Amino acid sequence: MSEHYNILLTGAAGGIGSTIARHFSADGHHLLLTDINSEPLEKLATQLRSDQSAKVQTIAADLTNGESRTLLASEARGFNVDVVINAAGYNRFGLLENISDTDIERIFSINIISPILLCKALLPWLMTRESAHIVNIGSTFGSLGYAGFTSYSASKFSLRGFSEALRRELADTGIQVHYLAPRAVKTAFNEDAVNRMNEALGVAMDSPDVIPGAIARMLKRGQSEHYIGGPEKFFVKLNALFHRLVDKGLAGQLKTIRHHARIATGHSDPDNEQDTQQSVNTKETSQ
Repeated sequence: MSEHYNILLTGAAGGIGSTIARHFSADGHHLLLTDINSEPLEKLATQLRSDQSAKVQTIAADLTNGESRTLLASEARGFNVDVVINAAGYNRFGLLENISDTDIERIFSINIISPILLCKALLPWLMTRESAHIVNIGSTFGSLGYAGFTSYSASKFSLRGFSEALRRELADTGIQVHYLAPRAVKTAFNEDAVNRMNEALGVAMDSPDVIPGAIARMLKRGQSEHYIGGPEKFFVKLNALFHRLVDKGLAGQLKTIRHHARIATGHSDPDNEQDTQQSVNTKETSQ
């Protein structure tokens, strides 16, 4: 991109976030990086400054905390931020009956409530810019509800709806709102059970390297939404038009999904109790 951006990136220390940071830093953009985990955040910033002599500033912040968001919004103004990339996310794979209330609340707090409240805090500043961008990192599951990811899917459906509504609300301003929906990505964000399930189902998994390029193209073209992956784009459209067909298609995967979802939360799988117990023991040992 020829245009220079001052970017606020949340979830910067994660697999997708750090990849986004490296890409945009290499392209000469200035970065205000934030994450709840300060140690990997500072390690990333040091690496970027060393490798690319980039202008990188960090602020460790818990996006679910109001005081932290206020401080972050203040830092964003001082940094002259004109692009906000909401990449922070949280998931817990498992059947709804086996997911804790705390995990469900955290999924919604990080994936949808925090981005909404952060955007609200930043809007007065972004309104002063001649042009600005908000990029929300969603998921294919934000358009295609998937078993084992009920709360995560619901949170990403919400993020997609928020992005669409905010884009229309700001249509007569200089702020553009973008929604990017990756498919499965190979990062530490995925639990082992998710990786095993994807392998069993033949689900394609992308490198996180595909994400920053997609964001760059959206910014350059003014593209409102983008879905990564040909088959995923097809099923998203099919689900919107003929959801019962998709219901029937996904029903064939349900036994495999349930098996791995139960393993993920340490619950017994009636179809393969020995495999479940082995996985639980391995998980306990690794901790």
